[in-house]
Amino acid sequence: MDYGKFKYEQQKKANEARKKQKVIEIKEIKMRPTIDDHDYDTKMKAMQRFFGEGDKVKVTLRFRGREMAHQHLGMALLTRIQKDTETFAKLEQYPKMEGRQMMMVLAPR
Repeated sequence: MDYGKFKYEQQKKANEARKKQKVIEIKEIKMRPTIDDHDYDTKMKAMQRFFGEGDKVKVTLRFRGREMAHQHLGMALLTRIQKDTETFAKLEQYPKMEGRQMMMVLAPR
């Protein structure tokens, strides 16, 4: 068997496999703890689109000023997001505080 031909065939198979694979990106959705219903719905539609494309979504809540004293509102919002997306997404990273931001990561089911 010709070794050069074998190497060429292996290279072609590897290139073909690389073309067909999907790179999973992490999309970020930024919100504030006092987000209104319509804005929330708009962000949820964007999240559904991202999950449909097979991407992960990182939800970031930014706290400003005295909102830092009411972190329970942010936690309630993140649990609401988790419940609204549980049919098509699973929780990958639990909500955690990082400075003035609270974040969690959701992955498509």
